[in-house]
Parts: sequence; C-alpha cells; structure tokens
Amino acid sequence: MLLKETHTKVIEGHPIHTYLVETDLIHMLIAEQNALDPKEEFQPFYNVFNQLATVEKRFERKENQLFPFLEQKGWNGPSQNMWSFHDTIREMFRIVRKNIAEKDFTSVKHNSSLIVQNIERLLGVEENVLFPNALELLTDEDWIKMRKGEDEIGWMLKEAPAKFPNIPDYIHPSQDTEIRTDVVFAENASHFDEGYMTVEQVNLLFRTLPIDLTYVDENDKVIFYNRGEERVFPRSAGVIGREVRFCHPPKSVDTVLKILEAFRKGEQNEASFWITFKERQIYIRYFAVRDDKKNYKGVIEMSQDITEIKQIDGERRLLEWK
Repeated sequence: MLLKETHTKVIEGHPIHTYLVETDLIHMLIAEQNALDPKEEFQPFYNVFNQLATVEKRFERKENQLFPFLEQKGWNGPSQNMWSFHDTIREMFRIVRKNIAEKDFTSVKHNSSLIVQNIERLLGVEENVLFPNALELLTDEDWIKMRKGEDEIGWMLKEAPAKFPNIPDYIHPSQDTEIRTDVVFAENASHFDEGYMTVEQVNLLFRTLPIDLTYVDENDKVIFYNRGEERVFPRSAGVIGREVRFCHPPKSVDTVLKILEAFRKGEQNEASFWITFKERQIYIRYFAVRDDKKNYKGVIEMSQDITEIKQIDGERRLLEWK
C-alpha cells in the first residue's frame, strides 16, 4: 500500500490521519525554514524552527502509542530502528539550539539543513512503510485505544484532532474506574488513581523512594512512615499512633503545631525549609492533605538529603553511570 492509498483508507480523528495532517504541516514548515536566512531573518527563522521542533511530540506518540501496539502484533522493527532515528534528530535540534545560543549562524544553517534532510527521510519511511503496514496489522479496536492515549501526549497541531468514532470523552486516570480486561493484575491488587498495586508493591515503592515520608492524620496522630534503607531522621514502630507534638524536639514543636493549625484552617497548603544536619543539606517540606471536598485530612512531612543534588551541573544521559 502506497501513500496515496493510505490517505484514502483513514478518516478524520484516526491516529494515522492525524500523522498525515502533521506531515503536511511539517512540509510547510520545512519550506518556510528553507526560505529564511537564520542570520538576516533571525526571528522569523527562530519561530519556524521552534514550530518544527514540536515534531518531538509526534515522535513521543509513535514511541509510546503506535510502537507498543505494533510490538503486540510481533513487529518490533520500528521500536528497534526508528526510535534511534528519532533520537538522532532530537540531538540535532539540541546542536542547533547550541549554535543559536553561540550565534554561530553558519553552523545553524548547515545543521538545520541536516535536520530537514533527516526528517524528510523519516517521513518517506513513515508514509510508505510504517503507516501502511500499521493499517494492515492493527484493528479498529487498537486504533481506538491508541487515540485515547494520545490526549496525554499531544500533537504538533494547534487544536486537538477529532475524536475517533465511538471514543467516549477523555477521562483523566484519577477519575477512571474502569477495570481493564486486557491487562492482568495480581488478584489482591488495589486500584489507585492511576494504576493497580498490591500492598507488597506499595510497600516496596515507599521503601525505595529516596525520601523520608511521614503521614500525620487530621487528629494529629502519626499513622505512617516509610522505612527506607537510609533515612535522614530515625523512626521506629513506636511512633505509629503517637501525637505529632511528641515526635519533635521541644524547641521546634511549637513551629510544627503552628504549621498544622494553618493547614487545618485552610490558610496554607505547604511549608518548606532547609537545614544543615550532620554536615548534610536537608530539605524538609510539609504538605496539607485534603480530600475531594477540600476537607483537611492531615499532613505529609517529606525530608530529603539534597547535598548531592545541589552539586548537579550540566547533563548526564541515561546509562552514563560512574
């Protein structure tokens, strides 16, 4: 199936139709960018360049929506090959932004032309291989599910595409109570706002988080703390059920109680401060917990050692371990 046939097989709102509309937009932006001199017409060039850079949203939809469905049908090629091509183009955009920051307009012109060449090559593979084969492999049910997930990622387009037929209005996962029939969870898993986990998994999650968490309920009683391998401040099981006023040094308890009272009255929702403790920089935050009706349900205390975080500079990519 060639590009012309692909256009005739999809209707407005279908994910492939949206990709093809974006393709037309990309060609238009490329033509506009090619007609501009980055040095003499910098602002128009920069505006078009930034619009073209939103192609990353298209990449993200392919990587997180289209590719996983194709993998389920046994076609892993796009995930293994096209994704790396996306990353190459992403890196090119980063290089051009660096060239722009350095006012190296000769490199801007050269490298932006390389971006165009690579995008045009990618579009050709999409239109003549990826999209036609995807239409052959995937069912209407697959496309409907895919269209649901696209709202989370977005498009290059100014306005959201039409809904695909028979798709209900988008429901945020925190309000979504539908039990999926195509995903297998443990029998004892509980449904949270955006997923299912067992008590064991929740416990492992809290134990792994690199922060200290303590939950004080609306009656000022400690009802939970996470037991990580390395805590900033020590805790023991005896703290559970204890009044929060007895869980802080006398010199700081009045301040803690004032914070809780402000939370309870609805005057504040967050309080943050930082201290030096055992030669480490500690960031401490309190968050008011409220239900859907804004009723006060307690407070979360979060403590984190940010000594190393404060030293972060520049970038370190995935797998660039020491």
